[in-house]
Amino acid sequence: MLTINLFNGLVYGALLIVMCSGLALIYGLRRVVNFAHGSLYMLGAYLGYSIAAHSNFWVALVAAPALMAVLGVLLDRYGFRLLQDRDPLSVVLVTFGLLLVIEDVVQTVWGKSNLSMAVPELLNTSLDLLGTPVPAYRLAVIGAGLTVALGLSLWLRFSKIGLFVRAASTDPVTTAMQGVNTDVLSAGVVGLGTALAGLAGVVAAPFLSLSPAMSSDVIIDSFVVVVVGGLGSLAGAFIAAMVLGMIQALGAVYLPDVAVLLPFAVMVGVLIWKPAGFAGSRT
Repeated sequence: MLTINLFNGLVYGALLIVMCSGLALIYGLRRVVNFAHGSLYMLGAYLGYSIAAHSNFWVALVAAPALMAVLGVLLDRYGFRLLQDRDPLSVVLVTFGLLLVIEDVVQTVWGKSNLSMAVPELLNTSLDLLGTPVPAYRLAVIGAGLTVALGLSLWLRFSKIGLFVRAASTDPVTTAMQGVNTDVLSAGVVGLGTALAGLAGVVAAPFLSLSPAMSSDVIIDSFVVVVVGGLGSLAGAFIAAMVLGMIQALGAVYLPDVAVLLPFAVMVGVLIWKPAGFAGSRT
């Protein structure tokens, strides 16, 4: 029983890694608290559902994040860039309004009923984990989370564009003076962050039901992860995502009466102990 609970914690933590990576990237460069990120995750899941219905899961896994990346670039060009000199409250209100718009679009196109996406045939089996059978698809979700974490870490540390992203997140003015087109860079990062939200939605669809409420189910946990890990810090978000995944999985079994409060208790404790989060604000 404990093995299954720990395994479920790893699965949810891995999903949060994919989800929160995009949120942390966007905040790190644009300094935007994107309340619409959960609705982008939901939209990615629904797009994946429709694409898979007309082709297969693997096409949806590529096509839905690609469409979300285009949406993210447009969102940066006609949203975040125009709001970059406004006060933070204005940006928060705009992203909250975008959340409502996307939820209405989803309900209009796909309806309010719960939907489900079939697990791909290749992963529709069980594997033995320490004597306990576990779904192969959920192991693949853990693999996806680790792949995203490793890929982003290597990209940011060892690529030229990653260097530009780290520099612009620290001092965008000086970075622009060095010849880096920070507007194009920001559009790319927001596109990538939005694509990761869409990817998380597609990955979640085969084991979580699709509904217009799914955005609110994950966005709260995502913000807890980003705050606990350190605003804009990917490394902190990775650690916090796995910690929160374990807390959610174990709390639901052993402390069901207060399970919903545990993430907030952890966030309050971390902010009292270390206000900047696990890893501060470094990317």
